[in-house]
Amino acid sequence: MAAGQAGDARSQRERMLAGDLYIADDPELIQESLQAQTLLKAFNDSSPEPEGRRRLLLDLLGSLGEGTEIRPPLYCDYGTNLHIGARTFVNFGLVALDVAQIRIGDDVQIGPRVQLLTPTHPLEPALRRAKWEAAEPIAIGDNVWLGGGVVVCPGVTIGADTVVGAGAVVTRDLPPRVLAVGSPARVVRTLD
Repeated sequence: MAAGQAGDARSQRERMLAGDLYIADDPELIQESLQAQTLLKAFNDSSPEPEGRRRLLLDLLGSLGEGTEIRPPLYCDYGTNLHIGARTFVNFGLVALDVAQIRIGDDVQIGPRVQLLTPTHPLEPALRRAKWEAAEPIAIGDNVWLGGGVVVCPGVTIGADTVVGAGAVVTRDLPPRVLAVGSPARVVRTLD
């Protein structure tokens, strides 16, 4: 057991959602992930009929706002930790590793092949070998635009009305109303 874990009566899921180290291959978590994978397969293989797709997403996701469109394929760990606001558009190939909460606001535009990555792993090799990991939540504000191929790292918050250029890797919080580009992403100007 990892340091600080002895005597902790919380489930691995409770530890995971709290951002503490947890065992990734816990049977309860594996079962939850398998349920998500079944719904994802149905969604990713579905016909383009919007109501059928929406029903699948309502079963999969923690919450889904009105008028939101997600184009398959979509990939996530659990689905229940992914919350997407109203009138948001998600293009093909979103990877949302929702080990911790991912909150996406209203009127967000997400380009193809964007990655929202909440998991972290210990630097100590023995802990990684023992399947310990942790996660940090991601928050995307209202009216954000993430260009194609953007990667958002664990623990990042992106402020409302911000634009992140294609291919950027966001390793730190971004304030509202800025344009950020590059790897790592840096603010290049304020938006009016």
